Amino acid sequence: MVAITLPDGSVRSYGGPVTGLDIARDIGAGLAKAALAMRVDGALLDLTRTLTADAGVAIVTAKDAEGLELLRHDAAHVMAEAVKELYPDTQVTIGPAIENGFYYDFARETPFSLDDLAHIEERMRDIVARDEAIVREVWDRDKAVAFFEKMGEAYKAEIIRDLPQGETITLYRQGAFIDLCRGPHLPSTGKLGTAFKLMKVAGAYWRGNSDNAMLQRIYGTAWASAKDLAAHLTMLEEAERRDHRRLGREMDLFHFQEEAPGAVFWHPKGWTLFQNLIAYMRRRQDAAGYVEISTPEVMDRSLWETSGHWATFREHMYTTETEDGRTYCIKPMNCPGGILVYKQGITSYRDLPRRIAEFGKVHRYEPSGALHGLMRVRAFTQDDAHIFCTPEQMEAECRTVVRLILDIYKDFGFENVSIKFSDRPEKRIGDDATWDILEGALKGALEHMGFPYTLNPGEGAFYGPKLEFVLKDAIGRDWQCGTLQVDLNLPGRFGATYVGEDGEKHMPVMLHRALFGSLERFTGILIEHYAGKLPLWLAPVQAVIAPIVSDADAYACEVRDALKAAGLRVETDLRNEKINLKVREHSLAKVPVIVVVGRREAENRTVALRRLGSEAQEVLALDEAQAKLRAEAAPPAGA
Repeated sequence: MVAITLPDGSVRSYGGPVTGLDIARDIGAGLAKAALAMRVDGALLDLTRTLTADAGVAIVTAKDAEGLELLRHDAAHVMAEAVKELYPDTQVTIGPAIENGFYYDFARETPFSLDDLAHIEERMRDIVARDEAIVREVWDRDKAVAFFEKMGEAYKAEIIRDLPQGETITLYRQGAFIDLCRGPHLPSTGKLGTAFKLMKVAGAYWRGNSDNAMLQRIYGTAWASAKDLAAHLTMLEEAERRDHRRLGREMDLFHFQEEAPGAVFWHPKGWTLFQNLIAYMRRRQDAAGYVEISTPEVMDRSLWETSGHWATFREHMYTTETEDGRTYCIKPMNCPGGILVYKQGITSYRDLPRRIAEFGKVHRYEPSGALHGLMRVRAFTQDDAHIFCTPEQMEAECRTVVRLILDIYKDFGFENVSIKFSDRPEKRIGDDATWDILEGALKGALEHMGFPYTLNPGEGAFYGPKLEFVLKDAIGRDWQCGTLQVDLNLPGRFGATYVGEDGEKHMPVMLHRALFGSLERFTGILIEHYAGKLPLWLAPVQAVIAPIVSDADAYACEVRDALKAAGLRVETDLRNEKINLKVREHSLAKVPVIVVVGRREAENRTVALRRLGSEAQEVLALDEAQAKLRAEAAPPAGA
C-alpha cells in the first residue's frame, strides 16, 4: 500500500506504485488535464515519476508559480528542438527559465536574424501541436558523454564531464530531440500551449567567461495564457515608451559616454532634479534625528581588509597603487567611513542611538554588458546611514527605519511596497549565534508591526541579514530600492565601543540603512514611473513662460520674476517662434506648466496656465497664479 497525503490533509491509498498523473486523475479529470508536475515531500518531480512509498503530494498547475516557471523552462527546450530541426549544425548549450521568460544559448557561425526568430517560433508551435511525450531517462555518465560527442554537441559533453562524481545523469527525450537536464519537465510538449513569443537575440559568453567562445542567446517570454502574454507585451510597449534613457534625452537631464562607462554626466536640469531629491532626504533625515557626514572616496586597502570587503567583494572594487607601494581602493561602500567617524571620541550609552547619514559616492565594477542607463551604473550616490545603538534598542530602531522608508515612498507615489527578508549567505563573516540574534531582531521588527514579508534565502549582506523594500511602479514592475541590515560583525572588526551604564566598554549594534538606495537608480525609476511627467514639486523646470508675441516679452520676464520670487523654478522662452511650436517642444520636455502670455494678458496682468497633457487653459490674475503654483509646488508635508 502507498498512502498519499494531499495538501488539504486528506489521504488516498493505492495498492501499489502510483504516478503523479494517476493521483491527479484520481482527484478529478479537470486537475489531470491541468497538471504539469508534482511536489513530493517538498521536491518538484515529473508527473510520470513513480512513487513507491508514502508521501505528501501536491499537484502543480500553471496557476502555481512553480508551474509557470516549468512552462518557461520547457519553452526553452521546445525552442532548442525547433532550432535543431531548422538548423541542424547548431550546437545547443544551456537554456533556463528566467523572470518573465526563458533563453537558450546556441553555438552557430551564422548569426540568427529576426526572420529566423519568426521561423523558429512557427516551428515551436508545430512541436506543441505534435504533443510529443517528454520522457525522462537516466544514463551512464560515460555513455552520455560519448552520445553527445558523437552528435557533435561538444558543450553538452563538457557539462556532463564537469558534473560531480556520483550525480545522476538525466536526459529528456521529446520526439527526435534529446537534451541533458535535471528536470522536471511537462508530461508532453502540448502542455506548453502557445502563449509564448521570441523577443530578441544577444551575445553571451560560454559560462559567462569572456575568455570563452561567444554564443548566440535567444530570449523569449512564456505565459500560462494568451491573455497573460498579451498583457505582458502591452506592458513592454509601455515600458519602452517610458524608457528613462529616451526621456532623459528629451528632458535634457543627463547622458553617458564611452570614455566613462557606467558614470552619469548630469545636465543642469538633471542635476537640479538630483539635488532636489537630496534636499528632500536631508529634510526627512534632519527631522528623524540624523546628522550628516562626508568621508573620503579613496582609502587604504588595509581598511577594506579589516571590513571584509577585500575578501568578499574584491572583484567589484577599483584599486590603484602609488609610487610608495601602497594600494588604495575607491570606496564601493560607505560603511567603514561611517564607523571611523563614530569611533572618534568616547560614546556613552546615553548618546545612543547615534544616526549618522552620508550621501556617499561609491564605485563598483559592473560588467559592461550589465550596464543599463541610470538603473545599473558603476558610479553612484547612496543615501546611506549607519545607526549605532545598544542591543536593547536594536529592534525599536529597525521599526523606526521601516516606518520612515514606507512613509518616504508614499511621498513619491509608491503605495504598493513589498518587503523581502534576506538571511545569512554562504559567504559571510561572524558566527551562527550572532546571525541568529540579528535575524531574530529584523524579523521581530516586521512581525511586531504586522508587516508581511517573503523570504529571500541566502541573500543577506556578508556581514548581516537584510530587509529589501520592493516598489511596484505604475505599470506593475517591481524595483528593489531601500535596504536595512543589522550588523554585529563590522563594529567588532573595527573595535567600535560605547561606555555602558556599568562603566564598561561594550560593542554597539550597527544598522546599515539606505532609503532611496542608489539616487541615480531611484531617479531612473521615478522618470519611468511618471513617464517623465514628474510631480510639480520635483520637476527640474516647473514652469516656462512663453509669450505669444514679442510685444509681451517684457511682461513675460515680469511673470518669471514673480514666480521665481515665489520659489518656483521657471524659465522664459522668448524665441521668435509660433506659440504652438513652443508648447509642443516644452510638452515633449515634460514641463508641467506652460504660462502663456500675450498683449491681452499684459494689459490685464493675467496669465493663461496650460498643464502638461491638457489643451485647456486656465486664465488667472498674476498674483492668483503665483499663489496657486506656489501651493502646488510645495514638497510633501512630511518633508
